[in-house]
Amino acid sequence: MPTERPTPPSPAPSPSLRERRRAAAAREILDAAEEHIGLHGPAALSLRAVARSLGMTVQALYHYFPNRDALVTALVAKAYDDLADALQAAADGESDEPSTPRLLLVTRTYRDWGVAHPERFQLLYGTPLRYYAAPAEGPTTQAVRRMGAIFQRELFEGFTTAQLAAAEVPPLSSPFQERLALLPANAQGSLPPAATSLFLSAWGHLHGLVVLEVFGHTGFLGEHQAEVFESSVRMMIEDIHRRIPAA
Repeated sequence: MPTERPTPPSPAPSPSLRERRRAAAAREILDAAEEHIGLHGPAALSLRAVARSLGMTVQALYHYFPNRDALVTALVAKAYDDLADALQAAADGESDEPSTPRLLLVTRTYRDWGVAHPERFQLLYGTPLRYYAAPAEGPTTQAVRRMGAIFQRELFEGFTTAQLAAAEVPPLSSPFQERLALLPANAQGSLPPAATSLFLSAWGHLHGLVVLEVFGHTGFLGEHQAEVFESSVRMMIEDIHRRIPAA
């Protein structure tokens, strides 16, 4: 009896005209909200002001974003995705410096994005907006995990799981290791505990440097802020890789 060939899946239906118009209007609202944040800062986000800038009423805006939290969630997820896109492009692109580690190129891009978009960076990492809580396992969580996965891949590229498990780190308590075991696989849960400890240390080091600069705490260094950042990140990478035993 001849084997029946599986029926290929039907292509997804194209969005209707109404759906395309709704998506375009939502993008226009997001763009206007980003512009408002750029001018006035995240804490001053006002749905009324965003609606007024587009010549629409707040009630009309609610058709696309039912409340302020929905708009903030979309803004945060978009900012994380835009940042992750920039990091991915840095990791995948051709470099003018072939000998420079890809991880260093990615960290440079992270800094450059924060310096170029200080208000959006503050939306992600600054003082939390009053009364706002991101939805659990929602789009903001997925977006930040995507960004973290890029750093994780570049930091530990070329090392085996056994090497990462044997990394030299201070002793980790049993409760901490139990906590790490609960992390999902796409949020460092696939790493051995020692590697997770190294990753969190690297993230705190890198992110802390960018926060200090974006929030104006290293302005006394003037044009040398980039040089200090690069030197510090190079030392960090060397230290972390030195703690991972050879294969």
